Amino acid sequence: MTQVPAMTLDTLMAALRAAAEPTRLRLLALCAQTELTVTELTQILGQSQPRVSRHLKLLCEAGLLERVPEGTWAFYRVGDRLSGAPLVHALSTLLPAGDATLARDGERLAAVRRSRAETAEQYFRDNAAQWSAIRSLHVDEAQVEAAVARLVAEAPAESLLDIGTGTGRLLEVLAPQTKHGLGIDLSRDMLSIARANLERAGIRHCQVRQADMYALPVDNAAADVAVIHQVLHFADEPQKVIHEAARVVKPGGQIVIVDFAPHDLEDLRARHAHRRLGFSDTEVRAWCQSAGLAADPVLALPGQPLTVHIWRARKPAAVTAAVPSPSAKSAAA
Repeated sequence: MTQVPAMTLDTLMAALRAAAEPTRLRLLALCAQTELTVTELTQILGQSQPRVSRHLKLLCEAGLLERVPEGTWAFYRVGDRLSGAPLVHALSTLLPAGDATLARDGERLAAVRRSRAETAEQYFRDNAAQWSAIRSLHVDEAQVEAAVARLVAEAPAESLLDIGTGTGRLLEVLAPQTKHGLGIDLSRDMLSIARANLERAGIRHCQVRQADMYALPVDNAAADVAVIHQVLHFADEPQKVIHEAARVVKPGGQIVIVDFAPHDLEDLRARHAHRRLGFSDTEVRAWCQSAGLAADPVLALPGQPLTVHIWRARKPAAVTAAVPSPSAKSAAA
């Protein structure tokens, strides 16, 4: 969601020179399909990590790949907003389908993807009980997703930010309504599941990255829509999450907040690490107001024993000062 300059003739020539090397072209072909770590790329190419890292550095400097740190890892990918992304995709279509080296790379990439999916599935199996236990306490999640999708659809959503994306489920639901989606989460395990889910669904225009919800890796006024789905009850300072979301949303954009109404299920604190037992409409509305947002009436979806609340808060559109017409200037004179 960061704005990047368009390519000039000089940057295009530099990008072509960077791509015109066999190993780097193979790296571009792989990263055009999915985001990969240095370790994964080393396994696929059968080359040393220092060698692969040098090639990746050159490709990043040429604007053909972007490096996204995630803890001690770093993912390399062809970001939609990279100036060189169109060139990478064009080169990918020109690669010879029958090339033995590229075919072997494809087979090894498939093995990496299978390993990712198996790891994600195992983590979900190990933790499925707690997710199912919480879901059973409130309204069907499909109703919540449908309500969020309706709200998002009411305004342009070319760029969408899912704060606390978890398994990436909302990115899957909202993918048809946006041109570029980004999900952020601190949990690497959750992000592994999200990547596997997005890849399985064939969703290429939505990505995830590890980041803190209090310090979003997004420019000011860069997103049309931000979604905070079942995240605030884990936050030490939920009002700061809303303020940070307001920072990155464009004037005229919206924030959709989903969380529980106030309840007394203390067990959720002990067993599921909930910091807050729901939020009142008055409380959330005050936080939105302090962040410069105007909140719509809350939408309540009653469940047993938990009720889900959905707030939609809008950021006021920028006001452009009127320029006096020449005739008005003459009359004033």
